[in-house]
Order: sequence, then C-alpha cells, then structure tokens
Amino acid sequence: MPDDGFLIIGHRGAAGLEPENTLRSFARALEIGVDAIELDVYYVDGHLVVIHDDTLERTTNGRGEVMATSFDALRRLDAGRGERIPTLEEVFTAMPSGFTVNVELKGKGTAEPVARSVAEHDHIEALVSSFDHPELTRFHAAAPNVRVAPLFHRESAKIFDVADALGAWSINLSEKLATAERLADIADRGYRSLVYTINDPAVAERLRDDGAGGIFTDYPDRMRRFRG
Repeated sequence: MPDDGFLIIGHRGAAGLEPENTLRSFARALEIGVDAIELDVYYVDGHLVVIHDDTLERTTNGRGEVMATSFDALRRLDAGRGERIPTLEEVFTAMPSGFTVNVELKGKGTAEPVARSVAEHDHIEALVSSFDHPELTRFHAAAPNVRVAPLFHRESAKIFDVADALGAWSINLSEKLATAERLADIADRGYRSLVYTINDPAVAERLRDDGAGGIFTDYPDRMRRFRG
C-alpha cells in the first residue's frame, strides 16, 4: 500500500455491489480499481474463514454462530449469488503480486494463524487491524514486520497509547471520530488515518481535504475520481 496519496480501500471487497467478503466481491473491487481490499476473518477448525458477523443470518443462508459451526458446514452455505464463504488463503491466492489486503481480526485465536498465512503468501502486502487490541498485540508479536492498525469506533483517551505500543502504521477510525483536529493530530504523530465506511464522494472529499490518509468504501465505483 502506498505511503502517500489518498487511498481507496474496497470495504469487504465491493460490498455495495456484490455479496460482501466473497471472491466475487473482491474481484469486482479489483476490476474497478482500488488501492487495497479489506476483509474479516475467524478461525474455525484450523481454517481462516472470511466473514464479518459472528452469526450467519445476515450474509448467508445459514443460521447460528460462525465459530459454533464446522468448517465443512460453513463451506456448504450460500454467501450470496451462489458464492461460498472463502478462506483467507483463497483470497490471498487470487490477489496480484504486491497488492494490499487489510485483514481484520474478528474471532478469538486469529492472531497466530493470520501471521502464518501472511508469511506463506509473501506476494501480498498485508495490513492487519482489529478492534480487539490484545489480539492485535499478539499478531504483532508473531509478525513484527507486518503493518498493523488498531481500529476505533468510539472516543478513547488511549488511541495513541495503543498505536504507539503496536508501532502502528495507521489508525483506522469511524467517520464520527474523524474530525479535522483529530486527523491533524494523527498526522502530526506520524501515523496515517484510514476512515470507515465512506460511501458519499462529498464526505470522502472533505476527509481528504482534512488530511485523512484514505477511506474504506462499499462503493469503490463512486470514488474513481480520487484515483490517480
């Protein structure tokens, strides 16, 4: 991922256009043209599965908890338009050399398996993030050379304490936290700021002008004017 410029990151691929967190969605984001894609992982039966919610109802035709469902059962589900829930390995394998994938650690016990997967797919540029800062700390200990980004969705007095302890590359934060003052403070402290989830080009423009380093969007097709 570039260290400069205003980055457009496909949120769960192109989640507004295709079934989120599927190979179809990631391919659509690549086709449109993004700087990176973002996805979410849980660790189930020795496999890293790409799905956002901890339950199945919203994004698949299944029911119940992701981590209480066997891997084989998860793979039989329809994740939209006939797509399966992919594995992280499948996504990494489908990405071109040098492309950036932002992996969000969701379920417990994801840190070490993601570290191993990133090491096994060294053609990928990885950025690993999480709201679970202890899990992200475990990832950083296992893969100290991989870029990390703590996630924040509400006010916290510890934003910079967490980022400093992790040696973070970026701080990923919600739109409501992304005031001009905070974005400037983040930049002054040497971090990038990546803001989620922005689907209005006018909001994206404001954030860019206020100093944000990039955005996550469900509709990368709306953000083409920010590319190049």
